[in-house]
Amino acid sequence: MTAPATYCASRFQSLRRLSREVRVGNLAIGGTQPLRVQSMTTTPTQDIAATVKQSLALAEAGCEIVRITAPNKKAAEALGPIARELRAAGCDVPLVADIHFLPSAAMEAAKHVEKVRINPGNYADKKKFAVQEYSEADYAAELERLHEAFTPIVLRCKEYGRAMRIGTNHGSLSDRIMNRYGDSPLGMVESALEFIRIAESHGFQDICLSMKASNPKVMIEAYRLAVARMNEEGMHYPLHLGVTEAGDGEDARVKSAIGIGSLLYDGLGDTIRVSLTEDPVYEIPVARELANKAMQLWEASKGVEPATPVQDAIDPYDFKRRPAAAVELGKDCRIGGDALPAVIIKTQHSLTETQTIIGDVCRTQTTQKDSRIEGLLLKIESVEALSAFAELYRGLETVLAAFFLELSDAVDLSDLEAFDWPTGELCGITLVQTLQPEDAFYAAQLHQFCRQRGFNFALDCTAEALENGIGVQLQANGSEGLILSCGAGRNAGIHPLGGYRALVQAAHKFLPQVPLWIRNTNTNALDPKDYFSDRLLEGSILSGALLCDGLGDVISIETEPLTEKANALAYNILQGARARISKTEFVACPSCGRTLFDLQEVTQTIRARTNHLKGVTIAIMGCIVNGPGEMADADFGYVGGAPEKINLYVGRECVEYNVPASEALDRLIDLIKSHGKWVEPDAG
Repeated sequence: MTAPATYCASRFQSLRRLSREVRVGNLAIGGTQPLRVQSMTTTPTQDIAATVKQSLALAEAGCEIVRITAPNKKAAEALGPIARELRAAGCDVPLVADIHFLPSAAMEAAKHVEKVRINPGNYADKKKFAVQEYSEADYAAELERLHEAFTPIVLRCKEYGRAMRIGTNHGSLSDRIMNRYGDSPLGMVESALEFIRIAESHGFQDICLSMKASNPKVMIEAYRLAVARMNEEGMHYPLHLGVTEAGDGEDARVKSAIGIGSLLYDGLGDTIRVSLTEDPVYEIPVARELANKAMQLWEASKGVEPATPVQDAIDPYDFKRRPAAAVELGKDCRIGGDALPAVIIKTQHSLTETQTIIGDVCRTQTTQKDSRIEGLLLKIESVEALSAFAELYRGLETVLAAFFLELSDAVDLSDLEAFDWPTGELCGITLVQTLQPEDAFYAAQLHQFCRQRGFNFALDCTAEALENGIGVQLQANGSEGLILSCGAGRNAGIHPLGGYRALVQAAHKFLPQVPLWIRNTNTNALDPKDYFSDRLLEGSILSGALLCDGLGDVISIETEPLTEKANALAYNILQGARARISKTEFVACPSCGRTLFDLQEVTQTIRARTNHLKGVTIAIMGCIVNGPGEMADADFGYVGGAPEKINLYVGRECVEYNVPASEALDRLIDLIKSHGKWVEPDAG
């Protein structure tokens, strides 16, 4: 296959992709319409009163499109009275029927709702994980069969004026797609395009497209590839963005912000859903905040021509970590090479509060044993602050791997040379300085000073500064012990994510393997607010998007005043981007009318027993629709098989059927033990 077309107008500015406008009832998505926020009911569809009540609650919370599952024809028929009661209550929010296996349910649902969601992997196709070679003739015959099976719902939607979402999910691909393309983003895209081509053959184009996965890296790559392939075929369908089975709590919000946010920064997306294993009302504020950030970016970029640089060295369709030279931060801690990204925390206390800082760090190191602080960032505002640092060094040299000292303009090279630096082999020191293009010679001097002392030098600058003098000076000096960042600012007209991408592109010319430090600061936040949920979203988008592109060797959350929260968030972002695993990974679907047990309660119960299993992925699925196919990345699965019955999986293979729900968790733990992945929780 030849290289796909470009997927966005700029990877440095948020220039919105112009999709075709599609009407969903009284609402329009795509084109120049605002980003639409949607969610899904969790009630049994045939419980009409409960579904109407929850739909009204969602609409009241700001949900603009409500999706309701229709797993069979009876549930699809219930959509009629649900829609009538909602309209009678004065609620005109468009409804979407969620269809998986049954064309008969889709045909019935299209009579009652404004939009029908079809999953290509499940709809009129086979998914038995069979290995089979398809000849060209065999494949063509399968496509013809698919054409015949899919055509009726296309014509029904066309007849009733309904929209359609063709929603591909990673892991729920048909055997035909799996055997030709593998369980890959390309397979996801081709699966959807096959259905789009059938719809277009009947003159139907009221289509929205989605490419969901529980792994944000897979999801991001699939959406990029989908847009690129659509561009090649002259298609401009709007996109529905979401990270499926994200789970609950902070982990789910982090994963959702990484996947959705990175695409919104690239100008992609027309409607979004944040999938949480919680009451769906809680999805709306998170989605709305993400949408508001994107609309703010897009509005600021209206009519703007793409800025230079217009290309970068990253292949956006193939995740590969950017090579970086190894740099020792301190004893037993290095970055670059094959090392995992390190975590630095900035103290918000004055350096005179020595005992408070020591207490914060020691408490975090004790309570977060699998996610320890590796470096502490201190602001050095004066020569006197250096003396305070010396006391901190003595108090924490056995607790931390490294100190990062951010120098203000009030501290110059002569101050550094005159200072009596603490000595020791336990804790490394990195000097940090923000510099402009005119400071090129000083940058080289600082770097040379650090090399002579055995320190590292972290240069915080824009791509412009690196291009206009600093890069040449440092190139001549050599890159030993050098780290790059642009947390203190970015080139004019470039968004925070684009600032880092531009810096990497500039470094590619002068210092191609210098490690990259991702700093989440108020300066490079898009819209900093003084509450944790927003800092979570800002940090997840910036750090997560870069990590998913293979960029980043150190990260720091410098906007959160509480040391423990900042550290936990940094590790959660690393885990969400699959860059560093520090705890159990949970893939948990949001509940819906198909769910066979209380997902919220069961997820919390399983988490309480297994959250200490570092590097193990457990999928918790309410039904078989979201079972072996959807949990493509999981090591073990806990799946509703029937009321009060659970099926247990190893990978995609069901190894125990119809386990009584009261025994299922213990049997899951026994299964984990039998595969050698269980460790006893720390008694402390």
